[in-house]
Amino acid sequence: MGVRRIYRNYLKNNLFLKMILMFSLITILTIITLSYLMFSFMSQSIVQRELANQKKAMEGVSSYVNGKFEWMQSLLTDIYQNDALSANMSYFLQHPYQEYAEHRLDQFYKDTNFSTDVLKYLQNKLDADPDIQNLMLYSAEEQYLYTYNSNRLSKLISTNASRSYIPDIMAQETRTIAPPNVWMRKTLNQWDPRLYSIRVPVNDKYSLKNIGQLLLYFNSDGIVRALESYKPDLKGTIFVMTPDGDVMFDSSGQYYGKKFPYTDRINSLYDTGTLQNGMYLTKLTQSRGGFIVMGAAPKEEIAASYRGLRNTILLVSAIAILFAILIPSLFIMNFAKRTNRIIQFTRRVKRGDLKARIRDTREDELGQISKSFNDMLDELNNYIDRVYKAEIKQKHTELTALQARINPHFLYNTLEVIRMRALSQGASDVGEMIYSLSVLFKSFVQQKTIYTMKDEVEACRMYLELFRIRYKDRFSYEIVWERDLAHVQILKMSLQPIIENYVVHGIRSDRKDNRLTITIGEEGGFVRVRVQDNGNGLTEEKLAEITEKLDREETEGESFGLRSVHERLKLQYGSEYGIELHSEPGQGTTVIVRYPGAEGQEAAHV
Repeated sequence: MGVRRIYRNYLKNNLFLKMILMFSLITILTIITLSYLMFSFMSQSIVQRELANQKKAMEGVSSYVNGKFEWMQSLLTDIYQNDALSANMSYFLQHPYQEYAEHRLDQFYKDTNFSTDVLKYLQNKLDADPDIQNLMLYSAEEQYLYTYNSNRLSKLISTNASRSYIPDIMAQETRTIAPPNVWMRKTLNQWDPRLYSIRVPVNDKYSLKNIGQLLLYFNSDGIVRALESYKPDLKGTIFVMTPDGDVMFDSSGQYYGKKFPYTDRINSLYDTGTLQNGMYLTKLTQSRGGFIVMGAAPKEEIAASYRGLRNTILLVSAIAILFAILIPSLFIMNFAKRTNRIIQFTRRVKRGDLKARIRDTREDELGQISKSFNDMLDELNNYIDRVYKAEIKQKHTELTALQARINPHFLYNTLEVIRMRALSQGASDVGEMIYSLSVLFKSFVQQKTIYTMKDEVEACRMYLELFRIRYKDRFSYEIVWERDLAHVQILKMSLQPIIENYVVHGIRSDRKDNRLTITIGEEGGFVRVRVQDNGNGLTEEKLAEITEKLDREETEGESFGLRSVHERLKLQYGSEYGIELHSEPGQGTTVIVRYPGAEGQEAAHV
C-alpha cells in the first residue's frame, strides 16, 4: 500500500521524475556492471602478474639449486679428468685409511705436488663455497666415512654395518638432492634444519665399479640470497622439496623438517592451480636434480595487491554515478520548472488573461514552444482587435443609425406624402430630394448580412444627389468605377462619412464649380477608392494634425467620421488597410480608402 501511495502521489503524473528515476537506474546498473567487469579483469591481471612474479622467483631458486647440482657433477668430472686425483680418490675409497696415509706419504717423497691429494682438493672446494656446511666421502668397500665441515674439522668415522645404518642408507639412497638423513645428522651431530644434501656416486675410472659416495650438505643462505632480488614483488612462500613432499627449503621457515601440507596435490598439479581453501599453488619440476620448487600464495595475500584497486574503482564509480545522476537531474529539473511555467501560463490564458506572456528567450524546444505560445496570443489579440472590436464598432455605427428608426414605416409614408404633394404643386426638385432622402434613409436602416461595394456606392450617390439638387448648378459629382467590383464585400458606411465630411467642410456656397470625383478600381491586390475634391485644400500643418488624429483612440470631436472609418478598416482587415489623406492648398483634397481585393476577401473575414 505504501509503494502504491508513493507512486500515485509522486510518480504517476510526474513525467520528469520518472525520467530521472529511470535514467538513474540505468546509469547505476551500467556503471556497476562496467565497474565489476573492469575490476574482475584487472584483478585477474594482477593475480596473473603476482603469480608470474612468484614463478620468476621460483625459476631463480630452481636455477640456483640446479647450479649446485651441476657444480657437484662438474666437480666429480674434474676429478676424473685429473689422473692423479682420480687414482688418489680410488685408492682412498678402496683401502683402509692407514694404507691411504702411507700411500700418500710415499707419494709425497716422490712428488712434492701436494695438489694430488683428493682430500685436500675437496677441502679447498668446501672452504671456497660458504654455502657448504659438511663434506662427506664414503667408502663402500671399507665402510668408513670421511667428514669435513665448515669449521675445518675433519673426521674419519667407521660405519660398519653391524654398528651403523649408514651403509644401508648409502645403498638405498637414490635421490640426488634431498634433506639430510636423520642417521647422518646424528652421526655428524649436525641438526641445522636449513640444510639440503646433494649426493653423487663415485665410480672407479677404469672399471666403472661403484666404490663410494660424495655427499655435500648446503645451507639455505644461498637460496635466500637468490630470492633477494625478487622480494619486493614476491607474494606467498617458496618451497624446495622432494617429490614425496619433504621440505628442503621454506622461505617462511615454518615447514623445515616437515612434509609439505598439500603433498597430495603435487602429483596432480601440472603448472598452476587453486585449492579449495583459497590457496594458489605453482609447481616447477627439475627432473635432473630430482627436486620440485613449489610456490604457495594465499588468496588473501594476493587480494591485498588489488585491494587498493577495488577501493579506487569503488570511489571512481561512486563519483561517476553521482555526476551522471546529478548533472542530468539538474538539467531535467530545469526543464521541469520551465514546463511548469508553461503550464501555469496556459492556465492563466484559460482564465482569460490574454496579456500573459512566457519569458523564455532560449532557442531550444521549450523556448520555441514558449515563443509559439506568445506569437499565438499576439495573433489572437490581433484577431480579436480586427474582428471582435470591428464588429462592436459596426454595431455602434448601426446603433447610431438605428436611433433614427423611430417608426420607420411612419417616416417612409410621411416622406412619400410630402413628395406627392410637392409634385402636385409643381416642386419637382423638392420631390426628387424627398425621394433621395427616403432611399438613403432606407439604406441606413436596412439590415443586410452581406454589404457590397454596389450598396455603398448607391448610398453615396443618393446622398450626393440630395446636395446636387440643393446647390443646383454650384455642385456636381462623378462616380467612376469598375463594375466587376460591384460584389466585393466592404464595411457598411465606410465611404458615406468621407463624402459627408466633404459636404460639411468642403463645399463653398460662394463657388459655382464645387466638384467631387469618386474613382473605384483594383490595384496591387487592393481595392482603392479615391475621393477627390477641388476645394481650397489643407495646409501642411493642418494635414499633419488630421493625419496624426487618425491613429488616436476614438473620441467625439473634429475628424470623428474619418477616424471612425480608419479604425474600423484596420480592426476588420489589418494595419495595412485604412485611409490616407493628400492635400495641397488651392488644389483640393484627396482621400484614398484601401479595401482587400477579391482574392483577399476570404482571408480578411476568417
